[in-house]
Amino acid sequence: MNPESPRVMRRIKRFAPLQLGKMLGILYAFMGLIFVPFFLLASIFGAMIPHKQGGPPAAATAAFGVGFTLMIPVLYGVLGFIAGIISAWIYNLVAKWIGGIEVEVE
Repeated sequence: MNPESPRVMRRIKRFAPLQLGKMLGILYAFMGLIFVPFFLLASIFGAMIPHKQGGPPAAATAAFGVGFTLMIPVLYGVLGFIAGIISAWIYNLVAKWIGGIEVEVE
């Protein structure tokens, strides 16, 4: 840290809802990718468990598990996008009343 550089307090007064939605949508989609290998393994091992008579065949169980696993990043991305828009809207509403978050910058 440079002792000569002045520290300045800045206030975040508003977030652009669509931009925050896009940002969180992408972040959540990447976080969803972290779970993919674990769910794939669970789907494969779940399909190996012997099923009772009349239950779904192992191939159908595995196919459903793999399909659901591949949808996780998409689902997380969509939910992150929606949560980002709602969060920005709520933040902007509250920031009008109390002034927003203060951060220190150099």
